[in-house]
Amino acid sequence: MRLRSLAAAALTAVLAAGALAAAGPAAAATADRWGFAYVKDPTVPAWTVLDTTRQWGSWKTAFPAAWAQGAKLAPGRFQVRFPQIGAGARGVPHVTPVNRTGHYCEVVRWFSSGADQIVDVQCHKPGGDRDDTPFTVLWTTSSGVLPAGTSHAYVQQAGGALVQSYNSTGAANGIGPLGVGQWAVKLPGVGLAGALAGDVQVTAVQPNAAPRRCKIGSWSAAGTDVAATVSCFDQAGAPAATDFALSYHRRRPVIGSLAPPSRFGYLGTAVGGPTNDNSVLGVGANTVAAIAPAGRYLAKFPQLGVSQTHAQVVAQGAGSNYCHLTQPWSTGLDVEVDVLCFDNAGVTTPHRFLATFTSRA
Repeated sequence: MRLRSLAAAALTAVLAAGALAAAGPAAAATADRWGFAYVKDPTVPAWTVLDTTRQWGSWKTAFPAAWAQGAKLAPGRFQVRFPQIGAGARGVPHVTPVNRTGHYCEVVRWFSSGADQIVDVQCHKPGGDRDDTPFTVLWTTSSGVLPAGTSHAYVQQAGGALVQSYNSTGAANGIGPLGVGQWAVKLPGVGLAGALAGDVQVTAVQPNAAPRRCKIGSWSAAGTDVAATVSCFDQAGAPAATDFALSYHRRRPVIGSLAPPSRFGYLGTAVGGPTNDNSVLGVGANTVAAIAPAGRYLAKFPQLGVSQTHAQVVAQGAGSNYCHLTQPWSTGLDVEVDVLCFDNAGVTTPHRFLATFTSRA
């Protein structure tokens, strides 16, 4: 009880003050540059065009013939190249494994190569050994202030410090430690007054490629502020320090850009309200159902599967359990996203999660 009280006190302190970093100047509308892709085969040689039905990016306006490419570097190590949108170490990435075996993935780094943006991913099987798995990946960078009604924010924590911060309200995000492998994040003004709204995603970032994974421990609303705790673990399921990237989006897709894309949705299990939103049908239109085996769920996003599409999933709750995609999501207008959750040994087990889906159109 005392440890819980100390953690709560630390969270309160971070939310009140915290290590704050101001958002960047209003240079452009969110998002400046972005891309998403699906690595169906993580063993392909450099540079193989990735699944063209499940990739898109901001480069398509000026370079419609260009496609995201990928390359295997080593066991579990894979780089994704988003063409013509290079911005160095700016922005944030997310990655979600796609398998039934409990593999998990982290981002090692992201950087420019000529005009292109590279996201370097390392994946592990249960126990921590490096091993190949399919995965979804995105990268996005934003600046500027948005009018009320929609919002987007992100933070990058590295070495215990807030090294990147964006908030579409122009406010300063905050971050602070709660204990080993735990952090509190505050995103001021991005939420919906009186209700928990939107969606949050987090991805471990580990420059030495050691096995790490992160999840949302909890999240809550205080007025229009959104507060989240991030919990990260090593291959033994023990709390462990690691860098991470966290993002939030409300009434916008996970990549932050809007119109296009204009079809998107998200949901959080056991939360409801405006954490379940669909850009076509509104609040509460998406559904999630438990299916066999225990720990597997089918999330449905109606009317959203128009064209090139993308999905991200992250676990939410106590403990070292984690969740990801079981298989590629269905095609067609009404989309089914298949989610599976695991304990640290890679055994399927029921758990809560946050899922987000978008179409390029």
